[in-house]
Amino acid sequence: LSRREVIEAERAEQRQRFLETVKIGDRVEGAVKNITDFGVFVDLSGMDGLLHITDMSWGRVNHPTEVVAIGQKVNVVILDVNREKERVSLGMKQLLSNPWESIENRFPIGQRVKGKVTKLVAYGAFVELAEGVEGLVHVSELSWVKRIARPSDVLTIGQELEAVVLGINKEEQKISLGVRQLDGNPWDEIDARYPIGMKIKGKVRNLTAYGAFVEMEEGIDGMVHVSDLSWTRKVNHPSEMLKKGDEVEAVVLEIDKANQRISLGMKQLENDPWSDIDEKFHVGDLVKGTVAKIASFGAFVQLQDDIDGLVHISQLSEDHVNRVKDVLKVGQEVEARVIKVDKVERRIGLSVKAANYSEEDLRKETAAFEALRPSTDMVGLEEAFKFAAEEWRPGQK
Repeated sequence: LSRREVIEAERAEQRQRFLETVKIGDRVEGAVKNITDFGVFVDLSGMDGLLHITDMSWGRVNHPTEVVAIGQKVNVVILDVNREKERVSLGMKQLLSNPWESIENRFPIGQRVKGKVTKLVAYGAFVELAEGVEGLVHVSELSWVKRIARPSDVLTIGQELEAVVLGINKEEQKISLGVRQLDGNPWDEIDARYPIGMKIKGKVRNLTAYGAFVEMEEGIDGMVHVSDLSWTRKVNHPSEMLKKGDEVEAVVLEIDKANQRISLGMKQLENDPWSDIDEKFHVGDLVKGTVAKIASFGAFVQLQDDIDGLVHISQLSEDHVNRVKDVLKVGQEVEARVIKVDKVERRIGLSVKAANYSEEDLRKETAAFEALRPSTDMVGLEEAFKFAAEEWRPGQK
C-alpha cells in the first residue's frame, strides 16, 4: 500500500471510532481546518465537524475570521451527530452560559440602557447591550419629530448610544429599543402650546391635492385644507394660492393628538364676508365690478371683498345672446344691478341689462330671475366654479 492509502485508512478508522464513541453534549478539542463564509470546519482527530457561524458566539459575527484562524486549537461541544452521513455539528457559544436566559431581569422594559451601534440597516440600528445581546432601534423610534429617512443619517457604526427598552422576545432573542423615549413626546402637550384659535406663523413645507402642510416647529406640521384657504374663492388646488417655502399665517382649528394631526385655517384670519352680505348688497343696488371668469351660462363678476356675483346669460342684454364672450371679456369693468342676494347659498345674482331699469322694470326682472330653474339656468357659485367649462381665456383670439 502507498503511504497515502495508509493515511486514508488510518483516518477512516479514527472517524469510525469517533462516531461510535461521541455523543451529543461532549466537549472536544480540534483544530481549525477550513474557513468559509457560513462557518468553520474543525479537524477532530480525522473527523471533520462543522461549526456554523451562528454557533460561534452569542453575539453578532459577520465572518468566522473575526473569531478563529486556520490551524487554531478550539474547544467545542457536540450539537448533533449523523452517523450514516458521517456529519457532526459543533458549537462554541454553547460552552458559555446563554446571556438570554435571564434577559428580562437584566434589561427590564422601561430601563435606560447604553450600548454600541454594531450594524445599520434601512429599517433601524442594532445596538450591542452586552456580550451576545443586541437590541434593535427601529428608524421610527429614533425621534418624535425629526424626519429620519435612514438611521445612517444620524448614527455611525461604533457610536455609543443610550436608549430605552421597549420590548423583549426571549424565544426569538430580540430586544426592541427606543431613543426618542429618552425625551418627552412633544405631542403630549401640543394643545397647551397651540390652543384652538391661536394664530401661528410657519413655512409651507408641502402641497397636496387636498391641502398645504405648514411647518409650525421642527417636525410639527399643521395642514390647511383646500376648503380653508379662502372664504370666497373656489380653490381646486392649494398651488393656486401658495407655493413651497411661502411664509404664511394661519389659525389653529383642531388638534388630534392620537393621530398627531393639526388642522389649520387661513381664511379664518378674516371674517367671512358672506356673514353680513345682506348688509353690503341689497336687491336694486347698482354695483361695479370686473369680469373674473366666463362660462357657457354666464359671467362671474368680482365685487368688493373678493365676492363674485353671477351675471346669467339672460341678464346680459335685451337682445338674445348666444355666447357670453361675444358681450363680455375677462378683465372688463362692468356696471350691473343686484337682482338676488342669497346668504345661505352664498350667491349673488347680477343683471347688466337692468343697470338702467326703473324700479318697476327691476321688480319684474327680479321676479323673472327668481323663476330660473336652479339645476340648469341658475348655477350656485361653488358648483359653477367646479363644473363650468371656461370658454375664453386672456390671450385667446
